[in-house]
Amino acid sequence: MKEWFSIAELAEAALPGLPQSKGGLRKILATTWRHQSELIRKVKGVSRPVVEIHVSLLPEGARAALLLRAGGVDVLRKAEEKRQKEALWVRYEGLSKAHKSRCEERLKALCFWEDLLHAGMGVHDGASLCAVQFGVSRMSLFNWRQMVEGYERCDWLAALAPCYGEETVSPFAPCHEEAFEVLCSDYLRPSRPAFSACYRRMVLVAREKGWAPIPSERALRRRFKAQVSKAVVALAREGEETVKKLYPAQRRDRRALHAMEAVNMDGHKLDVFVRVPWTEKPVRLYLIAIQDLYSGKILSWRLSDAETWEIVRLVIGDMVETYGIPERMTLDNGRAFTSKWISGGVSNRFRFKIKADEPQGLLTSLGIQLQWTTPYSGQSKPIERAWRDLAEAISKHPLCAGAYTGNKPDAKPEDYGKRAMGLAEFKAHVGAQIVAHNAQAGRKALTCAGRSFDETFAESLKAEGTIVRQASAAQRALWLLTSEALRTQKGTGEIHFYGNRYWARALNSYAGEKVIVRFDPDNLHQDLRVYDLNNQLLCMAPCLADVGFYDQQAARLNGRLRKEYVKAVKAEKQLAAKLAPDQLADVYAKVARRGDDAKSKRSVSPKVSRLMPKNAGNLALKAPDAVLGDDEALDSGEFSQHLHQALRRLSASSEVHEVIKFPRR
Repeated sequence: MKEWFSIAELAEAALPGLPQSKGGLRKILATTWRHQSELIRKVKGVSRPVVEIHVSLLPEGARAALLLRAGGVDVLRKAEEKRQKEALWVRYEGLSKAHKSRCEERLKALCFWEDLLHAGMGVHDGASLCAVQFGVSRMSLFNWRQMVEGYERCDWLAALAPCYGEETVSPFAPCHEEAFEVLCSDYLRPSRPAFSACYRRMVLVAREKGWAPIPSERALRRRFKAQVSKAVVALAREGEETVKKLYPAQRRDRRALHAMEAVNMDGHKLDVFVRVPWTEKPVRLYLIAIQDLYSGKILSWRLSDAETWEIVRLVIGDMVETYGIPERMTLDNGRAFTSKWISGGVSNRFRFKIKADEPQGLLTSLGIQLQWTTPYSGQSKPIERAWRDLAEAISKHPLCAGAYTGNKPDAKPEDYGKRAMGLAEFKAHVGAQIVAHNAQAGRKALTCAGRSFDETFAESLKAEGTIVRQASAAQRALWLLTSEALRTQKGTGEIHFYGNRYWARALNSYAGEKVIVRFDPDNLHQDLRVYDLNNQLLCMAPCLADVGFYDQQAARLNGRLRKEYVKAVKAEKQLAAKLAPDQLADVYAKVARRGDDAKSKRSVSPKVSRLMPKNAGNLALKAPDAVLGDDEALDSGEFSQHLHQALRRLSASSEVHEVIKFPRR
């Protein structure tokens, strides 16, 4: 019978339980059948692909109608035979090696008997000869032939599986279901009680409630072990983290990377007591390091009494100065790594509130792409594997005997607390072990192929396709620590910082003023970067070393440097004051003469002027006490004559060209 039908064929067949129109069938296809993708296929049609539906998707009435029309060929029977065949081989795969060998021996005997029958020998004669040949009874041959009856020749091996062993084991002893549920619930608790104690408590409850039957403890233990998986027991009694360990870890291939393309960073608390100058009590120091992902080499490291963003910034700076700037960096969500001074500006941190106005961190400023690992997932960073080797090489070295603390409180050695190592001695020891770690040959990583981390790293750097960005001089100031505002010394402008003196010529101009310095706390003898309070670079100030009291060579060197300084200042002074005193006097004399000439010139008159009556306003002159007589008063003719003369003189002036006219009413 045909198993696949198109929409047109189903509509034409008018099957019971299905719409008789193509539109109705397409609606069922879009809503119900589309979820069974393995039972729907597209085949090539005349002009476009045609969708076909498997017969198993049809309703039971429609399938029955198709069977009647096809002459009774049962497609469902074939599906059942297929299921039985799969179950047969599953049963065979569960047999032991000895039982599988016995199946093969039975198959050889049956095949030999079949060959005899095909050659024309009788059934009984062939069975007798085969029984002698293989050392079995004639009845066994007939039983085996009955076992493979109805199966295809390719399935005879699985059909000949013996029916004893695990399959003939009697089922588990009967037990009251509620009693078994109580036992399982009691045992599957985080308190991790013993199975025997749980069984005893269950028996007491069963007697109280009349539960029966209750088998022995051993019988229930076998049933529990068979029906409850190890993963379920681990989850219920030990927690989710234990279950995660039952799943195989992911193995990531690093061969597609190159040296300095990606790095990862982490900190590890070393199990050694160390004497430090800032406290009397010995402490355990943290080792902060960066590892190259491609080669596994430790690129930079520092020791600190705590994981802080300051020490993280310095370790990153050491790597950038020595090897360059990587493209990507993998970090966990520790407080030191997620600080805004390290990863500020990154929007996918797992810690701290992200603000829009937070400053850009060091890694963001350098253009390094950050990759955060899953919290509490140590296997996400390959450097965790290096910590195991370094902890063994550093903490358990003979140099640390008596100072080793053990890796956990209940693993303290017998000589715990006998001594503590000095800081300088321990730092040199850590450096030597890291160098040995990088140089150790025979590494089994795919990228190393028997070489050391150093060799793998160096070869990758020399490859033509390896491009590593290098930091500029200005970028190096990004990872140096910043001090509070310091006041320079009066006079010279020296900077006194942590017992050292720093000075440069540019500091003369800032003597007695406050400045900010950037420095490396582990290398205080290198030049300080000096900034003003607006964070603008002023100069690089070298460290002034102290000398012996009677050191004549140092005295001569200091005298020569001072003479050079005075000579340089004199040269700078000549550039600043280019005019000699006599030249300057001539300039001033010329200016003085021009000033005298200006005074001798005619005074400047206003462009517009107006007559001011003497007896008007608050500034009017007081009238004289005596009144002019008639003989002293001017007549109208003399007054007009004097007025016209004054106006002619005013109009004849070279600097005045008009007179303000009186307004007309």
